[in-house]
Amino acid sequence: MQGKVYGYIRVSSIDQNEDRQTRELRRKGLSDQQIYMDKQSGKDFNRPEYEKMLKKLQAGDLLYILSIDRLGRNYAEIQDQWRILTKDIGVDICVLDMPLLDTRINKDLMGTFIADIVLQILSFVAQSERENIRIRQAQGIAAAKARGIHMGRPPTPLPKNYRRVFQKWKDGKITGTAAARACGMPLATFLYKAKKFEEQHKKQKPSS
Repeated sequence: MQGKVYGYIRVSSIDQNEDRQTRELRRKGLSDQQIYMDKQSGKDFNRPEYEKMLKKLQAGDLLYILSIDRLGRNYAEIQDQWRILTKDIGVDICVLDMPLLDTRINKDLMGTFIADIVLQILSFVAQSERENIRIRQAQGIAAAKARGIHMGRPPTPLPKNYRRVFQKWKDGKITGTAAARACGMPLATFLYKAKKFEEQHKKQKPSS
């Protein structure tokens, strides 16, 4: 009896290609009900949808993924997940951007041997590429900062009454809690901005 067909998509902050992955899986005839997708940040590798899919997979099922690095962040994770899927569970995997990694074909000893070699090479390349992307990102941020370019969200402007409220707080006329409330911000934010405000004011003050 022919097994069920599934597709898996993983989208990270490094590689936002959800549309492409979805499009390629639908070309294989998969519906939304057959596709599992996880969205994650670069620092986080929690995959609730992947774990949910693993519980449904059975021997003889077929899993489509766009590229080999959807299975893990690094060489070891990719190898481990491939073993779990193909050996422990017994599913077939078809990697769409690498036709050699289709376990439905060449199931003889030579075919398995070639697939294993290709898997090792590609998973190593995937890890290396991700590490190179992080390095280039870090270098780009460092270069931008060196040129005085601010990275990230622009700072929220201070409320119009901040200087007056700050001075009343500094003179001990009101508490920090009251000052924060008057500026419409949490106490921790007010104190943080007060420290920055004071440092900036000192820099701008001419030396005698």
